[in-house]
Amino acid sequence: MAKKNEVVEEKVVEKKSLIAQLEEEGDVAADYLEGLLDITDLDGDIDIDVENDRAALAIAGGKLSHLVGGRGEVLDSLQELTRLAVHTSLGERSRLMLDIDNFRSDKKVELAELAKQTAEEVKSTGEAIKLRPMNAFERKVIHDTIQEIGLTSESEGEDPDRCVVVLPS
Repeated sequence: MAKKNEVVEEKVVEKKSLIAQLEEEGDVAADYLEGLLDITDLDGDIDIDVENDRAALAIAGGKLSHLVGGRGEVLDSLQELTRLAVHTSLGERSRLMLDIDNFRSDKKVELAELAKQTAEEVKSTGEAIKLRPMNAFERKVIHDTIQEIGLTSESEGEDPDRCVVVLPS
């Protein structure tokens, strides 16, 4: 029984260690983003969180839609630059997620609905459906939602034309 308790304690310590590491990533990323906002003379409040074993930062307030871009391409670039700043500072690869003006959170809702509609169509026709090309974030939301529904999906193709295919059960 003592051995089992030691294993549980190790996992708790690992989890605390991971959370501490992710919080440090969030702090470094927030400092970097605050510097960018200052340089560009933009206002925004930065919120730091830990979600799904990754640091998550959100910037809200001010007029920031141009930092998102039409389809999130500027946001994706800012996220990569922020990850690079964290990597440079901490020496560790970061998987942090950045959201600006709720673009990603709104997109998640929209994509989950698309996945549900597609799953219903796949169930009723028994035929696989290939969705439009999507970036990695969008594909992950679709895959996660399809998995929750009980179907399977896979990605096919090469970026930037990589698509999700929803398969019948």
